[in-house]
Amino acid sequence: MADGAETVVAAARRLEAAGLNRGASGNVSLRMGAEMLITPSAVPSVDLEAGMVARMAIAGDGEWEGAWRPSSEWRFHRDLYRARANVAAVVHTHAPWCTVMAVARKPLPAVHYMMAAFGGPDVRLAGYARYGTEALSDAVLAAIEGRNACLMASHGMITVGTTMANALWLAEELEAMAHQYVHAALIGGAHVLTRAEVADAAEGFATYRPGA
Repeated sequence: MADGAETVVAAARRLEAAGLNRGASGNVSLRMGAEMLITPSAVPSVDLEAGMVARMAIAGDGEWEGAWRPSSEWRFHRDLYRARANVAAVVHTHAPWCTVMAVARKPLPAVHYMMAAFGGPDVRLAGYARYGTEALSDAVLAAIEGRNACLMASHGMITVGTTMANALWLAEELEAMAHQYVHAALIGGAHVLTRAEVADAAEGFATYRPGA
């Protein structure tokens, strides 16, 4: 578990260093066979240690091993691993510009060709439900179907990746696009690429997938 736990801790610290999270907000998990490792509840990333990372069975119902209680958001992490066999890591943050979109309850359209990395012509918005609930997990799974990310109404964002590095890269790119979209709105609005243009860009991502 040690190497996996260190990967989770390093990811949480990277998100804070990049300005995508702050304090104890957000959470990170990593698939380890039939289990997942997930950040603990209410621990700031600067204080995280590998021994605080919780281990949970993906087929389980919330039971955990470890000295610290897992993040209250463990349900959507678990359910994403159940639903998507290719997902090896899940990143959830309250990144500032993605959260601007989330509190405005707006999906993110394809204003930049980097949208091609996310599996479709937009990043959808999951409907609102209280954090940590089954209802929120259901909303997330519906919004992220066929995509590698979603926004969460009045909450934040999620990315899923084939590796932790891939999920982190996607989180950084998603925040960049949200930043671009919000600022473009101030000067008349962003041009949105067509589905065909996004699909064309996606062909190039077959050989350009950082962290894949």
